Amino acid sequence: MGINMRRFFLFIPLIIFLVIGALFWQGLKLNPTDLPSALIDKPVPDFSLPALQDDARAITQDDLKGEPALLNVWATWCPTCKQEHAQLNKIAREENVVIYGINYKDERAAATEWLRRYRNPYVLNVFDKDGTLGLDLGVYGAPETYVLDAQGVIRYKHVGAVNEKVWAELRKILQQVSADSQG
Repeated sequence: MGINMRRFFLFIPLIIFLVIGALFWQGLKLNPTDLPSALIDKPVPDFSLPALQDDARAITQDDLKGEPALLNVWATWCPTCKQEHAQLNKIAREENVVIYGINYKDERAAATEWLRRYRNPYVLNVFDKDGTLGLDLGVYGAPETYVLDAQGVIRYKHVGAVNEKVWAELRKILQQVSADSQG
């Protein structure tokens, strides 16, 4: 092998390092809460699960229809869910937004105690003990929040806590969904 070929092979690790570094740099610019969902513009999947606070009552996807709403996936084992809970209560109380809950892979007693202690922002709360509905929704983990139109069609998905900044964005989307359903 000639001397030029040896020099070329010496630069291969440097080139690989630069390429990988450029890919990581691009990845840092991505928003981890922007996770695509195959369910955008599709109805909430069919389900029939018990209500969290009434095991005898079955909730289905039809119960999530009627007006634009938020659908929030939460659990007591999720520290981020606790962070967002006060914001959800504020949204429900001060802005009269309908919020449905999905209690995800949780214990019923712990979840009902949580709602008693921290207040309940949810109009309905689905008890998804085994995570079957979460799986059908493509849930990555709690919390996740979906914007639903009046027909129960998913219009937007947010992964992570709902805080003031996120709520400002969700409010705009919810208002647009409301306007679209009236027009």
